Amino acid sequence: MTLNREQLTHSRAPVSVRPCVSSSRLSVMAAANANFLEISKAFCQHYYNVFDTDRAKLQTLYQDGSMLTFEDAQFMGMQAIMTKLTTLQFATVQHQVTTCDAQPTPGGGILCFITGKLVVDGGANPLMFGQTFHLMPTPQGSWYIHNDLFRLNYT
Repeated sequence: MTLNREQLTHSRAPVSVRPCVSSSRLSVMAAANANFLEISKAFCQHYYNVFDTDRAKLQTLYQDGSMLTFEDAQFMGMQAIMTKLTTLQFATVQHQVTTCDAQPTPGGGILCFITGKLVVDGGANPLMFGQTFHLMPTPQGSWYIHNDLFRLNYT
């Protein structure tokens, strides 16, 4: 069943959703990282704390195979990503996280979706944002950002 945006916002009829992933496959993915929600929340807190205080230190979270989509621009590799993040045109920023959702992914990864507000240079009108991270485990037992998608919400 395919619904358009108008049907989704105005429909009162219940919609049944058939899972795309079998329960056994989902169990295997979740078992690979049973703490995906806790890891996601801890990562989110760490990432935005570092971003708000010293963006240059985010370098350790990206690798050469990492990719950032920032609004309409794409950046491949840790160096290109860090150049973008450290040259953003504001002096101070404060992320106020509203939601942090997570799902396990194949290969032991974690997909994190964050929404919130940005207070830029002490402004009175916060900007709404959404950001998605695909975290992957490292051989050393930590995590790196494989994919990072950031978008301001202009509604």
